[in-house]
Amino acid sequence: MAEFELTRAVRAVPLGGLEQPDIQALMRPGSLMLKALPPLSLYVHLPWCLRKCPYCDFNSHAAPDGLGEDAQRAYVAALLADLESTLPLVWGRQVQTLFIGGGTPSLFEPQVIEYLISAIRARVDLVPGAEITLEANPGTFEKDRFKAFAAAGVTRLSVGVQSFNDEALHQLGRVHTAEQAHDAVVEAAGSFDTFNLDLMYALPGQDLEAFARELEHAHALRPPHLSIYHLTVEPNTYFAKYPPRLPDDDTAYDMLDMIVEAAGQHGLRRYETSAFAQPGHACQHNLNYWQFGDYVGIGAGAHSKLSFAHRVVRQVRLRDPQTYLQQATKGLALSSHEEVSRQSLAFEYMLNATRLLDGFDLSDFGERTGLPLSAVERGLGQAELEGLIERSGQKVAPTAKGVDFLSDLQALFLP
Repeated sequence: MAEFELTRAVRAVPLGGLEQPDIQALMRPGSLMLKALPPLSLYVHLPWCLRKCPYCDFNSHAAPDGLGEDAQRAYVAALLADLESTLPLVWGRQVQTLFIGGGTPSLFEPQVIEYLISAIRARVDLVPGAEITLEANPGTFEKDRFKAFAAAGVTRLSVGVQSFNDEALHQLGRVHTAEQAHDAVVEAAGSFDTFNLDLMYALPGQDLEAFARELEHAHALRPPHLSIYHLTVEPNTYFAKYPPRLPDDDTAYDMLDMIVEAAGQHGLRRYETSAFAQPGHACQHNLNYWQFGDYVGIGAGAHSKLSFAHRVVRQVRLRDPQTYLQQATKGLALSSHEEVSRQSLAFEYMLNATRLLDGFDLSDFGERTGLPLSAVERGLGQAELEGLIERSGQKVAPTAKGVDFLSDLQALFLP
């Protein structure tokens, strides 16, 4: 009955969608010359949450009443049809990592996630021992559920805690309590060899003392990976319409200093602007993004970046879950497909690579973009002059100042 209700709702939505482009057209001569294709990852978007958070600008939607197991499997069928229509663009390429994000993927039943992973393995060459991440929220946590996801083939859990303070969670519109957040992380630690804990700072009314308690609570749980994000007010969100009162910039910078210091004290190294990890626990999927690797994104609103010998293209799937559900089964999941311009390509590479504290090799820039170093030499020179990067032979890395003023550094490479 649930599957019928979801499908019936789809029919009332205006249709759209593009076919995948002809692979022969993508292989024709162009302005780039890539020596080799970068690593390839797969992202799967499950767009439903229990409730839309007021700060969230992701393509997420409150789950319909009919999102039972039958409806979940109907969406998975659309995902697999979407993936199959994309396969000709990536024939012969191994998939290094799989990330199931959302939304709140842990809303889906473990047996559905197990079927999804098995079906993906049957269609793509997923490397042995591949990192398979699932995003989970404490609001969907129940004892042994995380163990069931591990048994389904998930190797890494990312737990969206955001805060261990009940008042802060209420202001953020989260559906879980601080106690549930704590219990969920404990369960994740008992179910997975590696997992991530998401935390936010500079929350409404938060002061340094309150945030210090948050950090202490987080580190007491000994997460091997910690992602910490500054709360920002994004366009087209509830907070954009009704802005909360947030800490001033000086207080937020003080909080960031606390984050870096506490992470170091607990053996977590900052390897990306917002990510800290123990040795061997960095997120390989996200590293592929920041190193300008390729990725196929399937699911409502998912993005893809794909490289070919003479061009790099970006794709976006239909955003509305119901429209996507119907159109993906017809091979019409795309809402846009475009070739990235030479000017934009250099900026996009630097936008990602400058987030890495270890930096990047200049040779990687040419390999991933097919562009000569002259495309970014002017920006690199200015960044070095302003003390935002340091260069050692072929290695470029942001300085401490470059990390603190990352937007200024990235802006130097705008087309």
